[in-house]
Amino acid sequence: MIDSNILKIDKIISPNVSRETLEELKAYTNSIIEKNRTINLISKNTEKSIKQRHIEDCAQTIDFIDKSDIKICTDLGSGAGLPGIVLAILMKPKKPIFKLIFYEKSYHKSIFLKEMTKKFNLNAEVHRKNIFEERNLRTDVIICRAFKPLTTIFQIAQKNFKNYKYIILFLGKSGKKILSDALKIWEFDYEEKKSLTSNESVIVKISNLRKKYR
Repeated sequence: MIDSNILKIDKIISPNVSRETLEELKAYTNSIIEKNRTINLISKNTEKSIKQRHIEDCAQTIDFIDKSDIKICTDLGSGAGLPGIVLAILMKPKKPIFKLIFYEKSYHKSIFLKEMTKKFNLNAEVHRKNIFEERNLRTDVIICRAFKPLTTIFQIAQKNFKNYKYIILFLGKSGKKILSDALKIWEFDYEEKKSLTSNESVIVKISNLRKKYR
């Protein structure tokens, strides 16, 4: 199993993460910065800190992804492919059958995603569709980063997906309150992981989601 604690790209070359994989992550990083000149993939202010702010931040979710029961991961509002492309690159040598499905309604961003999946030979599908209009979707994991509010994501999971096991989310400093507020309307179990890249953030794995009936 890949351990997120040893994925610090510039500092540690893990025996569990090949140099080739790390080079692909670096190449992907450079592709984002280059494309960011013409379309808005990430904030210009975060380009200089892209490795920690974006790549390492996404890579740490591997703790929830590198599991025997996870074969398909669906990234909603994928944008630049964060975290989906990062996870697909990390999982490629570990589990070739692992598949990423991307939903990104922006034409230019979806083209970029297709270019990246082809460039790195990833097992992936890119859908230029509005996730709100899709129905009966199947996956093992729903993952999203800086996409929609928590309750909206829950509604998508309940309404648009027929099957899924977990939802993985990135929450900032108000994460505790967001979860507390959500628990007033929804019932769910969750596992929390402190972010390795921000003292104020957490990664949360949601399971057994169901809406409360009053």
